[in-house]
Amino acid sequence: MQKILIVEDDPTIADTVALFLRKEGYQTEKARDGVAGLELWRHYQPDLIVLDIGLPKLDGLEVLREIRTHASTPVIFLTARAEEVDELLGLGLGADDYISKPFSPRTLIAHIKAVLRRFGGGSYESPTVLKLGLLEVDTYRVMATVEQEPLNLTPTEFKLLHHLARTPGRAISRFELLEASMPESDALERAVDSHMKNLRHKLGEAGVPDLIETVRGVGYRLVSP
Repeated sequence: MQKILIVEDDPTIADTVALFLRKEGYQTEKARDGVAGLELWRHYQPDLIVLDIGLPKLDGLEVLREIRTHASTPVIFLTARAEEVDELLGLGLGADDYISKPFSPRTLIAHIKAVLRRFGGGSYESPTVLKLGLLEVDTYRVMATVEQEPLNLTPTEFKLLHHLARTPGRAISRFELLEASMPESDALERAVDSHMKNLRHKLGEAGVPDLIETVRGVGYRLVSP
């Protein structure tokens, strides 16, 4: 059974979400503040986190920053305002999806299933390793490496890199990248820019900073080695 951690200070929302998730066959744990959420994340090792932004003690943004320094656990943000999504995308924190309150539990479950499929439940046409210079993208292990050193990518970042690596040198539109990495999400095309910013940063830290180019008016392409 896949494990979902719900970090939400409103007990009614948390209890309702947990009830619906358990009916869908998931295990759940709940935390009421950011500090407790991080502690549970370390010990519970969930498959996905539903994370509210407005948490006491430590807000959701700081919780995600801490998580992303150590792991790529999928995270779905719960936001109090729809316009807050624009601000979050601009921060480039690496969340995998966003849902604005109020929301129906069924909608949240649909998003959770979509993100989990992107992380490890989906199947590729054929398990293979794409090798492009120092970069290797292993679709069987869902892992990308530079000089055999793993990149700590989120599920969405891996999907983006994999799609770019399949056809190096080809300019790929933001819409196509969105469909390839987040097909079930209702995210907008600008979400691709946010994830791409994080992906480029990680590639730069790994020693290949110029691997992905921006194609003006179109989207992105992976430079052929």
